[in-house]
Amino acid sequence: MTDILTAPLPIPAFFSRLNPPQREAVETIDGPVLVLAGAGTGKTRVLTTRIAHILREKRAWPSQVLAVTFTNKAAREMKERVHHLLADSGIDASGLWLGTFHSIAAKILRRHAEALGYQSTFTILDADDQIRLIKQVLNELNIDDKKYPARAVSSVIQGFKDKALLPEKAANSPGAHYAGGQCVEIYKRYQARLKTSNAMDFGDLMLLCIQLFTEHRDVLADYAGRFRYILVDEYQDTNVAQYLWLRLLAQGHKNICCVGDDDQSIYGWRGAEVGNILKFEQDFPGAKIIRLEQNYRSTPHILGAASALIAKNESRLGKTLWTDTSEGEKLRLKSVWDEAEEARQIGEDIEQFQREKHSLNDMAILVRAGFQTRPFEERLMTLGIRYRVIGGLRFYERQEIRDAVAYIRVLAQPNDDLALERIINTPKRGIGASTMELLHTTARGNDTSLYTAIEHLIATGGLKGKTAATLQKLLEQFKAWRKELERAQLAETVELMLDESGYRDMWKQEKTPDAQGRLDNLRELQRALQEFPTVTEFLEHVGLVMDRDGDESGEMVNMMTLHSAKGLEFDIVFLPGWEEGLFPSQRTLDELGKQGLEEERRLAYVGITRARKHLTLSHAGRRRIYNQWQNSLPSRFLAEIPPEHLEPVNPAGLRTYSLSSSFNDDIDKILSYTPSAKPAAHVLTDSAKSSWQAPMSFKPSTDTPFPLGSRVIHEKFGTGKVVGIQGDKLDVAFQNGLKKVLSDYVKKG
Repeated sequence: MTDILTAPLPIPAFFSRLNPPQREAVETIDGPVLVLAGAGTGKTRVLTTRIAHILREKRAWPSQVLAVTFTNKAAREMKERVHHLLADSGIDASGLWLGTFHSIAAKILRRHAEALGYQSTFTILDADDQIRLIKQVLNELNIDDKKYPARAVSSVIQGFKDKALLPEKAANSPGAHYAGGQCVEIYKRYQARLKTSNAMDFGDLMLLCIQLFTEHRDVLADYAGRFRYILVDEYQDTNVAQYLWLRLLAQGHKNICCVGDDDQSIYGWRGAEVGNILKFEQDFPGAKIIRLEQNYRSTPHILGAASALIAKNESRLGKTLWTDTSEGEKLRLKSVWDEAEEARQIGEDIEQFQREKHSLNDMAILVRAGFQTRPFEERLMTLGIRYRVIGGLRFYERQEIRDAVAYIRVLAQPNDDLALERIINTPKRGIGASTMELLHTTARGNDTSLYTAIEHLIATGGLKGKTAATLQKLLEQFKAWRKELERAQLAETVELMLDESGYRDMWKQEKTPDAQGRLDNLRELQRALQEFPTVTEFLEHVGLVMDRDGDESGEMVNMMTLHSAKGLEFDIVFLPGWEEGLFPSQRTLDELGKQGLEEERRLAYVGITRARKHLTLSHAGRRRIYNQWQNSLPSRFLAEIPPEHLEPVNPAGLRTYSLSSSFNDDIDKILSYTPSAKPAAHVLTDSAKSSWQAPMSFKPSTDTPFPLGSRVIHEKFGTGKVVGIQGDKLDVAFQNGLKKVLSDYVKKG
């Protein structure tokens, strides 16, 4: 082979677009390099220019350069930029190994599948096929998939794979105890079925590639020697498997350049290990650390606030963002009465920015959790302002909300066939295709609804056994819920319906990463229901909300969670809901302690640095939990932003919350964030008797505040006396009779 280490070409023009630290990162191509690239400092420019420089200097052929990132979009952008940079050099970069971790691993496995007992034509299963296969294994082991849902088991197995654990090494890993201690056996049989089918799932691509390298050292030696240069994007987001895979490949030339930002590591909940970037120097002795700190995105006040906030984290390598742009405006801090006022004020601000000729496309509302979008969606719809939800569905389009609304539709109108068909087997009731076919045939033959067809078949014996009993129970439940609706509030009746139907328990048992978010959305639906006195008015509202133009073109306000916002930037950003328990999330603090607090702070840092020119932070003084208002404390993160970067903006008459130097100490006394401790929520409100969890879901503890004989007050029924207790349901003797109510809807009399 011809020696490619020839004399370098003249200095390329693209160097003129680099600042000194960026150029240092591009030109330091020998040995391990960690580029700490702060938000908006041009990391993609560094990565792509570094690749172009390596190829232009003839330090390697394109096929000897490996560049990995996390998304196909990022990979496509990098390829386009590299080709553009090399356009006038005559170098063909099409041979680059540039793609996502999983696409590169799949490419290697295709070439060496036989070494692991697979054929090169193996298929990659999607999520539905994975669930179907796991269900077969659960059935084989006689494991109740209602108690241990296949989706939850799949989540545990993928956790094993993210940590590069084959079945024989997973016994001592967190999650091994799941499914009655049989999760490892399920994993083992699942992998065996995959292999028999010549199939892999997404997690296998990294796991089996590592297995290939460790069991076949000659294959590893080939690739480790082949890749003269390795470049990694978003290194702070790598999980254990990706980290091990990179370290194995880098043992050849050790020319590995990782670009990342430890201050933006926000995906710990899905396996990312911030420790990977923190111990880079330990993993690669003699590594050079280059910090990119000049920000080209935001104003000095935005950067000052972000830098001061993230400096509170202890687990970081450290850097301070700066800019040479003009001062710009301070961050606006709004203290509002409640979430409705918060939504109204943000709506008014958006209208004002529109009048000042700002594009809706340049505005974003970033929330900590998906359920928070509802009040903002409804406010923007009221104002006639178009919006898009990025990285998720609009509130009323989400599966769990559609299901709950379907239950409400059947409650209001039994003859709503579409709604009944959606929920008749949700949660699972053993209603199969043959039963549904019989119901449809009967309904068509008698020109009736499905609901009436069920009544007819039960009465005439057309349905028998377990199916008849199940459907009979469902009809009786709907009759009881309709009767309850006559004497109770809509929100209270729906709460009872979702509990007694088993729908809420279905998601509680799911144990997947998104299951808790679905439960949060259902709680947010409960809050929405409180605004409507009748079921008819609520369903009419939902119909109007859902009847919208599906055209996604044109200008729209961007709405998304903070996790979805990473990598994006907007001129105008609104960050609502900065309250203790909501942000930082109390659930994260309870589960992960100080580590969780630092990840929440990194998330706040990401949110702040999405803004280019205008940033508004807001927090509500109270939020409505079911039928009770609960006071809220402003987020501790607000106290960590220096006052010189903040401009408090409050409605007339609304007191400004004190952000004194002792604020953090006071908060820590109220809400301990050690994993073993329970937050002392009782000091906040008398009605909060158990753990304070985002999104502010207060639940009565086992030592109920409403013992037998106690006096309670209900918003609709007035004052009464507790005469019976069944879990969180109370039998209360009111003046107009005995009522069964949920304890969340009463307060001490």
